[in-house]
Amino acid sequence: MAHLLIVDDEPSICWGLQRLAEQMGHTASVAASAEQAMILARQNRPDVIIMDVRLPGMDGLEALKKIHADFGPLPVIIITAFGDLPTAVEAIRTGAFEYLTKPFELRAAERAIQRAIESIQPPLELRSPGPAALLLEDHIVGRSPLMQELFKRIALVAPTEACVHLRGESGTGKELVARALHRYSRRHAGPFVAVNLAALSPSLIESELFGHTEGAFTGAERARKGLLEAAHGGTLFLDEVADIPPAVQIKLLRALEYGEVLPVGADRPIRVDFRLITATNRDLRRRVAEGKFRHDLYYRICTFEIELPTLAQRPEDIPELAEHFLTLLSAKHGLNRPRLAPETLVELQKRPWYGNVRELRNALEHALVLVRGNIILPEHLPPPASQPPRETSPADSIRELLRDWAETELRQNPEIENLYEKFLQLVEPPVLEAALNQTQGQYAAAARRLGLHRITLRKKLQQYGISKSPPSSEKLPDS
Repeated sequence: MAHLLIVDDEPSICWGLQRLAEQMGHTASVAASAEQAMILARQNRPDVIIMDVRLPGMDGLEALKKIHADFGPLPVIIITAFGDLPTAVEAIRTGAFEYLTKPFELRAAERAIQRAIESIQPPLELRSPGPAALLLEDHIVGRSPLMQELFKRIALVAPTEACVHLRGESGTGKELVARALHRYSRRHAGPFVAVNLAALSPSLIESELFGHTEGAFTGAERARKGLLEAAHGGTLFLDEVADIPPAVQIKLLRALEYGEVLPVGADRPIRVDFRLITATNRDLRRRVAEGKFRHDLYYRICTFEIELPTLAQRPEDIPELAEHFLTLLSAKHGLNRPRLAPETLVELQKRPWYGNVRELRNALEHALVLVRGNIILPEHLPPPASQPPRETSPADSIRELLRDWAETELRQNPEIENLYEKFLQLVEPPVLEAALNQTQGQYAAAARRLGLHRITLRKKLQQYGISKSPPSSEKLPDS
């Protein structure tokens, strides 16, 4: 139990924070001015002080310096007016532990108080990470509406035996979701086997998944159990499932349909019972349409789909994620847990985060290595990552180029009235020429493949000045 001192000249704020402290199991006293607070602090030294900046008499920033001079590094939570960022920055630089911006929610105050109390406990380097710290690794953080919807879908499907497919960009936490699905399933006592298919050698992927017998191929000196068999009674998580070779897709489908696997070199199948969760950051539907992924396997593994939001779609979760990772990484490295300067939090919320949550975690770990004090500043963060190239088809690329061209034309020529005609002049000639080239200059065949009448094709060729001499049998009539 800790003792809090609340300093504010607004009775309603003092009352609310005092009630909150008592509900958290702590004691609290209140003061309406910094001078009164100093008297109370000498009578009963507080563990944490919550103090407004705007006070009658001595202001909060001046009082903060005096408190530290008289009582040492006592955690002081500063309350600032809404939008008063310069004051908040100055408060942190003066030594405030945390700041709350009016109007603030009690939950935010509760988290700040809890962190302040934790900061006066023995430093983390003197304590080995316990089971609770280890559990943080699998903790999914977020309070945004998108994350609440994600939690709802996890809760709905976890108790079932349905195959689940996770769709999301790299770094959004697909394996965390897969582990949560296993943890809340009826198979939670069984094994959780995770494998990234993109990391496996294409020549050995079948052996890795289904196992092999001794002597099945060169180098197979002894029999080996496959990953599907290793997941028996539990959950198998296949990440980057789009990279499964076609021949292996057939065997995986059979394993799902009949509950048996045939190791490489074996003549009898082995019974297996596992729940499958798959994930990819690629468009499986497109790969099915391109013939690179079996449609029957696609429908089998996509019984229930969950889409993970990008970090850019839920910026309101960044402060909580940052606090979570700082706690986790400080315990991992055996370091005192620093805090984020207000300007650092602003910088974190401003970045595009193309690498999503993984990039945020890496950025905070980078900062944790560099920081030598108790406050992480923007200069401790690594440079923002550049946008990775996206998987696009030629049609998608053309569509993007045409959209950019059209927007540029409309912007540069506000009075333009023939944009569609200019568009046709841009795209029709290369299409007509390609059709003629593919049909060796046969007009009838070219017109048929284009879906045009031969007369229409001739007129368009004349319009664009495209000269192509067809074979004598294919010459067009003059009229």
